[in-house]
Amino acid sequence: MNRGCFITFEGIDGAGKSTHIAAVAERLRAGGAEVICTREPGGTALAEQLRELLLHSAMDALTEALLVFAARRDHVAQVIAPALSRGASVLCDRFTDASFAYQGGGRGFDWAVLAQLEEWVQQGLQPDLTLWFDLPAAIAAERRGAARAPDRFERQDTAFFERVISGYAARERAHPARFARIDARPAPALVAAQVAAVLTERGW
Repeated sequence: MNRGCFITFEGIDGAGKSTHIAAVAERLRAGGAEVICTREPGGTALAEQLRELLLHSAMDALTEALLVFAARRDHVAQVIAPALSRGASVLCDRFTDASFAYQGGGRGFDWAVLAQLEEWVQQGLQPDLTLWFDLPAAIAAERRGAARAPDRFERQDTAFFERVISGYAARERAHPARFARIDARPAPALVAAQVAAVLTERGW
């Protein structure tokens, strides 16, 4: 059986990436694919418990990174790898690029340690396509303020999110073949059109 496609959706809080996952899922299902929609941190019972700690409990950058990758290991082992192996497609709201962006860029944590954790946890597994919803930090802050009560990450200042964006840009430079940068500034319909164009180009 052919391995399913693995698409990740990345961007800072407020970029609107989550809005477009359902549309991509519908598109793939219309083509006959089994589609699993999931998220990180989270995706399993254990990972969702770790998500709550990450979003609401104070901790240092190393603890944060270890918890993120512990949640990811369970998610990969229990959900992502089995789904791909049976030919299903997986759409994930954030994956490892977020760790390099948030812990590496935002927190200034050691990228070499993150790379080692990535190797241990994923054992070579990488997305086939990463849609990066790129949005200036100041615009994202305005959108977040109108959406919901902020969690521990969403309360960070604009400078933090500018560092996160720089982290995403570094990952894009390191993995240009799988990254597609989406301009998240326009209205949702125009953003959706960009996403559709990328999928068409990739043959999905």
